[in-house]
Amino acid sequence: MTAPSWKLAGEAKRQSILDAIPPKWRIQDPIPPAADLRDVTGAYIQQFLTPHEVEITETDAMGIVEQTTSGKWKALEVTEAFCHRAALAHQFVSCLHEVFFDAAIEDAKRQDAYFAEHQRPIGPLHGLPVSLKDQFHVKGVETTMGYVGWIGTFQGKKDDPRKGVFESELVRELRNLGAVLYCKTSVPATLMSGETVNNIITYTTNPKNRLLSCGGSSGGEGALIALKGSPGGFGTDIGGSIRIPAVFNGLYGIRPSAGRMPYEGAANSMDGQNTILSVIGPLGTTARSLKLLFKAVLSQQPWYHDPLVVELPWRDEIEQETRALIEQSTAGSPKLAFAVMRHDGIVQPHPPIARALSLVEQTLRDLGHQIIDWTPPSPVIAGDLANRAFHLDGGADKRQQFELSGEDAPAQIIIEDSPSQRTASEIAALNVEKREFQKLYMEYWNKTVEQTGTGRPVDGLISPCAPHAAVLPYKYRYVGYSSLVNLLDYTSVVFPVTHADQTVDVLPPGAEFLSSLDRTVQGDYDAAAYDGAPAGLQLIGRRFQEEKMLTLAEHIGEQVKLRV
Repeated sequence: MTAPSWKLAGEAKRQSILDAIPPKWRIQDPIPPAADLRDVTGAYIQQFLTPHEVEITETDAMGIVEQTTSGKWKALEVTEAFCHRAALAHQFVSCLHEVFFDAAIEDAKRQDAYFAEHQRPIGPLHGLPVSLKDQFHVKGVETTMGYVGWIGTFQGKKDDPRKGVFESELVRELRNLGAVLYCKTSVPATLMSGETVNNIITYTTNPKNRLLSCGGSSGGEGALIALKGSPGGFGTDIGGSIRIPAVFNGLYGIRPSAGRMPYEGAANSMDGQNTILSVIGPLGTTARSLKLLFKAVLSQQPWYHDPLVVELPWRDEIEQETRALIEQSTAGSPKLAFAVMRHDGIVQPHPPIARALSLVEQTLRDLGHQIIDWTPPSPVIAGDLANRAFHLDGGADKRQQFELSGEDAPAQIIIEDSPSQRTASEIAALNVEKREFQKLYMEYWNKTVEQTGTGRPVDGLISPCAPHAAVLPYKYRYVGYSSLVNLLDYTSVVFPVTHADQTVDVLPPGAEFLSSLDRTVQGDYDAAAYDGAPAGLQLIGRRFQEEKMLTLAEHIGEQVKLRV
């Protein structure tokens, strides 16, 4: 039988991505299957690169701009190195939706010409390749967002005059800053999934363990950066979509509060749903890379170009105050206090994540920081509120996008169909419930001042981001640890801690379960399959605490690295 037209269209688009890779960068020999070669990072990908390409691509974003803004490295050589490595990464794990290397190389040449003429960089990101999740519109580049029905259109509309010429606000700002844009990364159709799967690229796997998922929905970003095919990039997060891919791939990533980063002009699912807003944030290999990208975007004053951005420049004084508290704590004066959420009462973390929590808790205690337990307002209520927010339209947007091509919806999508949409009164009532829960959580956090001994409530909350270290396909069952943060609109930074080890991370005999869902999630754990997967955590702060949380996450991440 002839394949459905949507399958043929998806296959053609998939092939076009491969065809956009220069022949000199295409791998000739078959790549071993995941069962024979789980990890394609490190030495495996390095064999296809020159020593100088390895040097460039294994430098973090901050280190790169130190070279490019001083003229020591040319924008062209840096761009070509990352284009090459990104091409390899895609052939390993299917992480790209769009490849526009030629345009990037021309941009890099113009930057080098500018530097030669003026003896100064264009901006703080001069010559820095930056990857983008396939929600951002780039001139001359398609945005499919994983939908077959969006191929050859502007967000599903064939005759929209913005097709091929429109650029998102973030893209405009990155260009002003001197960044070089060169690829867009894979996402799950609808964006509402903890795994990256669609009918164009099929499935994006985890480069550290290709038996597992790279996460979602910014999954292509996580996989690409883990393979060092990008020094840093931007994703979006409505239920964990930056943090999950970052933590699954051993990276840093930040979910800022809504209104801190410009979302104007980006494609989205369920656009206009305002109960829980999707937000933009960077991912990278180091915390300082996130700070570089975050601070640079704020320097463009996005509040003058996006009506939802708050006029809140980067606050150096908060960063300095936090560093001073760190120094005082390590000098023997307990000035920092953290809470630890070992589980949320619904689903327990798998053994690798439980061990990561213990490692971080012990590290913080060794450093002299105060640790308290966390027993906040009911996570069951939080989960119910988030789930209802995500289903306000009864799945109407999902159905509309899939009906454009008639394609099948991947099974991993968490949005379920409902016979009806919520009314204005029902949405208003949900918003009131959410606000009341936010108030409860706020007061609980305030009350921790009675336990910390610092004269302040806890400075941050250490929590799992997901129950598992990466995840087996079709096994992402619980988003409560990440979606809680979106419901509260808190700041959260994820950071790497360790890796799953099948000789250590075993389920204890006679384990008790918190719920029927917990029983199922624990039953999914396979120590041998998870072996080698990154195991990280999230550091949660209150609203608009991005400067403080990035500084604390860098401190914790560096200290944990010394002890693992």
